[in-house]
Amino acid sequence: MGTITCTTTAFATRIGCHLQTSNFNLTFFPSNLSTSALLKHSSPIMSANSLQVNASSAIDVPSEELGASSRGNIGANDLLIVGPGVLGRLVAEKWREEYPGCQIYGQTVTTNHHDELIKMGINPSSKQTKLTYKFPYVIFCAPPSQTEDYAGDIREAALNWNGEGSFLFTSSTAPYDCFDNGAINEDGPVVPIGRSPRTDVLLKAEKVALDFDGCVVRLAGLYKADRGAHIYWLHKGSCDIRPDHILNLIHYEDAASLSVTILKKRLRGRIFLGCDNHPVSRQEVMDLVEKSGKFDKKFEGFTGTSDPLGKKLNNSKTRAELGWEPKYPSFAQFLGVSE
Repeated sequence: MGTITCTTTAFATRIGCHLQTSNFNLTFFPSNLSTSALLKHSSPIMSANSLQVNASSAIDVPSEELGASSRGNIGANDLLIVGPGVLGRLVAEKWREEYPGCQIYGQTVTTNHHDELIKMGINPSSKQTKLTYKFPYVIFCAPPSQTEDYAGDIREAALNWNGEGSFLFTSSTAPYDCFDNGAINEDGPVVPIGRSPRTDVLLKAEKVALDFDGCVVRLAGLYKADRGAHIYWLHKGSCDIRPDHILNLIHYEDAASLSVTILKKRLRGRIFLGCDNHPVSRQEVMDLVEKSGKFDKKFEGFTGTSDPLGKKLNNSKTRAELGWEPKYPSFAQFLGVSE
């Protein structure tokens, strides 16, 4: 019989929970020890009913695989978030509001933010972790910029879905083939494969999700007070792009609530559109920012004249089918100013 002392944070990360004590002892008992003898040797911190580790099997298992397989049973409402960044964390908050007793897991490219996720009640694992179980609900929120095989990553995420609840891929509205500020809805045409590397990546990723009978939500430009196109342009000061290009926006909170609504519907093989139905030009966005008086920096202007125009998106079909409405109906209303 031997004893190993572990720090709380490291071990809590492995088992997917957050323990409050600063350290504790793990005692390994011979496999032939009786229950009564086990109880006799158990400490007040770790009782016979709380945590059992088999020393002979644990020694030979890579730590990441051990962490992935030691988090207990997966419940009917448990959720895996691949890419728990700004959007993914808001999804986690709203999902827990709907299912207070659920477990939420987050898969990341690195371990840099695992401590933050643990504090939020999200059980973290890295992309390299081999998950040994499947989840009823899976949402993929990671951007394509962090990988060389975006479609492959979505395939891996879909393989972690058990097919019971929902699988959702959060895509972009970039694939819609409209660059003249014209109107388009959920059923609009998409850019043909081969025309643009950017849209190729998204369309191939969407196909993987749909092939697994998952759903896709194409999200317009995401924003909140300190993130979004308006913040980027403020930092730049001036931009050599045309001011009359039409943008479509959706607040991060609304994108999260729409995603949760889709997940809860347990739909299969569908494409939805996420936008606030209030298209605005680039110039109008920055005029609203100036009018709000909420930002210290001043934007000088747009100077471009020949770059492509945008599109005016409408997601009335999505709203009608899902019974969803945004908290922030427009960028102007979010800022508290009139258009």
